[in-house]
Amino acid sequence: MVKYGTIYHRGHRGKAKRDEEEKPPLDPAKARERVFQRAGKLLAAKPRSVAELRERLLEGRGATRDNVEEVIARLREYGYLDDAKFAQSYASLRVRERPIGRRRLARDLWLKKVDKQTAEVALDEVFAATPEDELIDRAIAKRIRLRGKPKSREDAKKLFDHLIRQGFAFELVSDKVRALAKSEVDEPGQ
Repeated sequence: MVKYGTIYHRGHRGKAKRDEEEKPPLDPAKARERVFQRAGKLLAAKPRSVAELRERLLEGRGATRDNVEEVIARLREYGYLDDAKFAQSYASLRVRERPIGRRRLARDLWLKKVDKQTAEVALDEVFAATPEDELIDRAIAKRIRLRGKPKSREDAKKLFDHLIRQGFAFELVSDKVRALAKSEVDEPGQ
């Protein structure tokens, strides 16, 4: 509570807590149904991994670990939750949207709470279909379209840093930028 003059104010947090205390606890069947409804809404908004959905569901009112696990089991049974499918579709969509490297995609899947083994399988599938060499060439072409060819060592360094941030392997980036710089040196003499 905050004192203003001689009047005490609770603020909005006190009211919310008071409202929560006044509501009767939900019976288990209603709580489970509420968790299931929330899971449906969360999955309708965007696909999620099992761990990501579990975390979000546990934040809701009336959600207990048992309710959440029961709902997740039912969603898996219905085919709405599958980390392998989620990781594969997420990775392939990201690669189609813009050229990014394996390291960046692995980090993104980790942030989505996909386990490492499932993520590796998905990454292997995606990068078998679209090799990283092809993706880095697309990334370089896009960068050159937007900013022009690197004219100085500083520009080449900026391109190098950009490609590293996009998750491409150090050796691959180094080879590509070096080849691009070499072609730049060869061109003016022709």
